[in-house]
Amino acid sequence: VSRTPIREALSRLEQDGLVERGSRGLQVRRRSPADILEIFEVRIVLEGTAASAAAERHTEVDRIRMLGHLAKLESEQDAEPTVQAALNREFHRSIWQASHNRTLVDVLDRLSVHLFRYSFTTYQMPGRAESSLKEHRELAEAIIERDRERASRIASHHMTVARTIRLEMWERN
Repeated sequence: VSRTPIREALSRLEQDGLVERGSRGLQVRRRSPADILEIFEVRIVLEGTAASAAAERHTEVDRIRMLGHLAKLESEQDAEPTVQAALNREFHRSIWQASHNRTLVDVLDRLSVHLFRYSFTTYQMPGRAESSLKEHRELAEAIIERDRERASRIASHHMTVARTIRLEMWERN
């Protein structure tokens, strides 16, 4: 492999904040509670924006896709937390896509990459699968009813709860 693609890949990882320059070159960025706060500070706002836009712009195909992902989440309530987390990402991504804002989807995709640095998922917290599903149902309902304000409020609250749980889990590890 030539050096150019590797240099470009490392540059992209640095731009995305996944690696940083150290005394001996690039190194994987350390994780911290401050990072969790920063990630969710942005994600809370963007998820609310995506939900609001989805409520306004979703199509029938978007509605079917979103409800299909919600049904998968409902049917996998007893699955491993990592499986539930993957289904959760797909549900959220369906909302992002329903916003019909490619820039918003791109930014949320890139922001989500930062959470992969953490080995835990909020679905490992007892009771989170059930409460998250309830929040997802309310969010889907608001989007389908084209209630922008309610959809935004629910999405923001959902991410705020996720942030709190992530911080609690950080403290326990």
